[in-house]
Amino acid sequence: MANNLKWYQKHFLWRRLRINRKYKDRLFRFLFRDKKDLLELYNAVNGSAYSNADDLEIVTLEDAIFMKMKNDLSFIIANQLNLYEHQSTYSPNMPLRGLLYFSRQYEGIVAQHKDQLYSSKLIKLPTPEYVIFYNGKQEQADRGELFLSDAFETGRGSGCLECKAVFFNINRGHNQELLEKCRRLWEYSEFIAEVNENLDRNMSLKAAIMKAVDCCIQKGILEELLRKNQAEVLHMLLTEYDEKAHMRGIYKEGEEAGYQKGYSKGEEDGYRKGESELLLKQVRQKLERGKSIPVIAEELETEVAVIEKIAERINRNE
Repeated sequence: MANNLKWYQKHFLWRRLRINRKYKDRLFRFLFRDKKDLLELYNAVNGSAYSNADDLEIVTLEDAIFMKMKNDLSFIIANQLNLYEHQSTYSPNMPLRGLLYFSRQYEGIVAQHKDQLYSSKLIKLPTPEYVIFYNGKQEQADRGELFLSDAFETGRGSGCLECKAVFFNINRGHNQELLEKCRRLWEYSEFIAEVNENLDRNMSLKAAIMKAVDCCIQKGILEELLRKNQAEVLHMLLTEYDEKAHMRGIYKEGEEAGYQKGYSKGEEDGYRKGESELLLKQVRQKLERGKSIPVIAEELETEVAVIEKIAERINRNE
């Protein structure tokens, strides 16, 4: 095992990348930065019993501009190249992300074997394994599988390429057996659940996070980490929420550009009016149920500023 690790360390592309020091950790990655915690997570997912953290080698691509994507955790163990990603917004495109990621890592190996690529000698590759941990607001099953070939016009199982992602729902009340096997994953699930409950009580995002920190410390959930890193945890979560809002804004801009190209101005105006009325109705219903503006924005995948303006109109009875 030690020899394999040394070989991968020498040949993998990640060793040759210039690290972008401006990269900001996501909370999920921050929680599993220690090899012992990451090994416990691997054992929980795979039903294995590895006990030596040195058997695991972290090979996460650190460059934040890699494919304009941030990768959470990647590591080698038992001749497997594992990619673990956390997602708070469900996306069927995760297998494509995985394909691009693994391709980039394999490119590093091939770069060291240029003379052998067309020879009769087989270039050995670590087996790719892709796992997604989901804790968003959309209802999802406890476990699922996503396939790259679902995106092909000819459907799943067609074509010469495939990338499978195993999907785990780690929201409170889901996958209890998995969460019980990995305390840190359970603690993460509970902490995020506390934040979301506070948002449902109409708290601001910052207040919701700080109250969740205090509550979890009292309950012994992530206690030591939260006591030592409160400011860092707050910054990471605020950044993550800001990034999600920003990406939704980009998506909306792209949608609007598409409608402008596809419809005449009259048709577009009619669509926008209908869309506006539907959004107004949805926001009113959710406000009547006592949901906070940040939660409504998350559920409707709309920027908080837009929901705030609609809420003001509702309060003025417009």
